[in-house]
Amino acid sequence: MYDVEKVRADFPILKREVNGKPLVYLDNGASAQKPQVVIDAITRAYAEEYANVHRGLHYLSNLATEKYEGVRGTIARFLGVADEDQIILNSGTTEGINMVAYGWAMPRMEAGDEIVLSVMEHHANIVPWHFLRERQGVVLKWVDVDSTGELDPQKVIDAIGPKTKLVAVTHLSNVLGTKVDVKAIVDGAHAKGVPVLVDGSQAAVHMPLNLDALDADFYAITGHKLYGPSGSGAIFVKKERLAEMRPFMGGGDMIREVTKDGVTYNDPPMKFEAGTPGIVQTIGLGVALDYMMDLGVENIAAHEDRLRDYAVDRLGGLNWLQVQGTTPDKAAIFSFTLDGAAHAHDISTILDKKGVAVRAGQHCCGPLMEHMGQTATCRASFAAYNTEAEVDALIDALELAHDLFA
Repeated sequence: MYDVEKVRADFPILKREVNGKPLVYLDNGASAQKPQVVIDAITRAYAEEYANVHRGLHYLSNLATEKYEGVRGTIARFLGVADEDQIILNSGTTEGINMVAYGWAMPRMEAGDEIVLSVMEHHANIVPWHFLRERQGVVLKWVDVDSTGELDPQKVIDAIGPKTKLVAVTHLSNVLGTKVDVKAIVDGAHAKGVPVLVDGSQAAVHMPLNLDALDADFYAITGHKLYGPSGSGAIFVKKERLAEMRPFMGGGDMIREVTKDGVTYNDPPMKFEAGTPGIVQTIGLGVALDYMMDLGVENIAAHEDRLRDYAVDRLGGLNWLQVQGTTPDKAAIFSFTLDGAAHAHDISTILDKKGVAVRAGQHCCGPLMEHMGQTATCRASFAAYNTEAEVDALIDALELAHDLFA
């Protein structure tokens, strides 16, 4: 039985007050809070175990290396990947996608080649492809969502033409909560000989994954949304794609030998991990993923589905509030606006006075906002530690905001 109160007790920040009210933290889509076990692991790593990894022969270096490298296997288990050498450690999804853009796409794309994107993409899965558009003449092809926020996989597949070199798509929208049928897209794209990159930043938090079964070529995740530290993350890259990639960054660790006349590169994944990494951040991420797996990712997902259903019912009773994204199987992520002239930033400020933390703005999704005809929305995004009582607190705060702007 999932005991949310027990889970909440693991997160010390949830005991604090904001503006004299109990904190109701609903900004998890931007970044999740950290359980005590992660905080303790980070403190211990700095206070008792810190040294640089890979390079040393002394005890602390060996200990740090063992703990750091062990996270690669933890991530592989969490993602359902049998071969951990397909996991590249990095600072998060943004670095992972840029690595693919510079290391895989740039050398093999020329003017007129195409990348297919959905309109729901986060800027992290847009801007690197704009670099290729600006610098190499690559064409970006956009696939829209329908009025509920659903992305039809067949429309993505139909957008693939003879010049398409890559499909880049989110697994779960950070604005709408829409779950994308990535498996159908991967299968359809592969049938046409086109690789697929998946932004898994949100999906990895909210649903169980099996990347070996999914069969995507690239899958990026970020640690700070997974109850781990900022500056941590990873990208899964299929072995055949690893063989096609050139290094994105050069420096220590990603080489075997350097002379005045040349460089011999290390084997993947080390070939793509240059310089001193985020050692402690990565160790913290490993602990966070162990924590999630101990709770049971399926159990977390079921809890969040219950919160989603409750929030859908409660928000649906506010006839002056418009929710963006209404697919039935969406994640517990709600973007909304209020009738009248109230700006999302003003609404967020009022909610904050009641201790309710939500996000306001474009959520790094400019093309989606334009498609929806919105300049900004508020977003309440739920996590493993949120409760139905916090949904009620959100409703109470929204009713206050509505009264003030009515």
